[in-house]
Amino acid sequence: MNDLTPIKIPLLNPNEPEALLAAVEAEEGQAVEEGEIIALVETTKSTAEILAEKSGYLVGLRFKPGETLQAGEVLAYIGNSPEASDPNLLPWAKNDAVNAEEESGFEELRITEPARELARHSGVDLSTLPTDRIITRGIIEKILTPKTPTGPAGVPEGDQGILVYGAGGHGRSVVALLRALGKYDILGFLDDGYPIGETVYGLTVLGGAEQLGKMAQNGLRMAINAVGGIGDLQVRLRVFDRLHGAGFFNPTIIHPTAFLEQSSQLDHGVQVFPFAYVGTEVEVGYGGIINTGTIVSHNCILEPYVNLSPGATLAGGVTVGEGALIGMRATVNLYVHIGRRARIGNGATVKDDVPDGGVVPAGTIWPPRQ
Repeated sequence: MNDLTPIKIPLLNPNEPEALLAAVEAEEGQAVEEGEIIALVETTKSTAEILAEKSGYLVGLRFKPGETLQAGEVLAYIGNSPEASDPNLLPWAKNDAVNAEEESGFEELRITEPARELARHSGVDLSTLPTDRIITRGIIEKILTPKTPTGPAGVPEGDQGILVYGAGGHGRSVVALLRALGKYDILGFLDDGYPIGETVYGLTVLGGAEQLGKMAQNGLRMAINAVGGIGDLQVRLRVFDRLHGAGFFNPTIIHPTAFLEQSSQLDHGVQVFPFAYVGTEVEVGYGGIINTGTIVSHNCILEPYVNLSPGATLAGGVTVGEGALIGMRATVNLYVHIGRRARIGNGATVKDDVPDGGVVPAGTIWPPRQ
């Protein structure tokens, strides 16, 4: 059997398990030397080179530049010959799942491995996917994105009891915001990662998702999604799905020190933190986060689930696609369009449109200078 050394995608940031494959510097079958650059990967906060761990030949290259990959995924291998392979490993292996697809009559499906893994993990039926295009992870994510909830539209007047789903750092910031408002009766945290009865930030953890049905039966109707989801947006989206499915209303909460122009429009589930500014004729979609000190200038449109980190600044007329993340102190120029699920790194300056799923590394200027 050939001696194959895997080349894996590194974890550059514990809060971002995904990285953009920005470039591949070697070709299939090419001879490489130990320490030679194989590929470049980027997250919102950093860029890294992937180096060859030993000399040999690059084989089994699985992905192309522009794909978003999970940390730990195998990009390729270094073998002892240009023809080195292993029938038990991808991309050479033809596993049972692939055979099942062919037997089911959708062998024409073209899907990247990251997309396939996410689909399997999330229970997406591969037979329902189109065969007229290559299915990427972004397409699967779009399928999994919950539709903006249509109800309930509110709660009975005078009902101020509220649950906070998520006891992490963002959850505690949400509790501080709620306490500053002084109008809600905060009943406690829901969090799947804390033991029931534990005290966090002065509140009791009441359980996890399994408690939602029982609490709804007891008459509770309001909850805040306090899962930030910076490293994994799907986690935040699943919480919205759970709350909506159990019949909970997600109110918009606005810190008393934030300033919103009267002509701005905010959907349900939006969170506006201290000292933020929201300008004239701004539209903010469901579940958005406008963090501390953020500036959203006139005529901006934020689609659902956008997350603006502390100190981010959007000039006038900016459009931010669904689920995009704008990092701390990042600046977006006039009339720029940020694509859905794009990630803008801390301190970056964006001067032109960013495509869907694009990553602008921290501290850089977009587009890159030639």
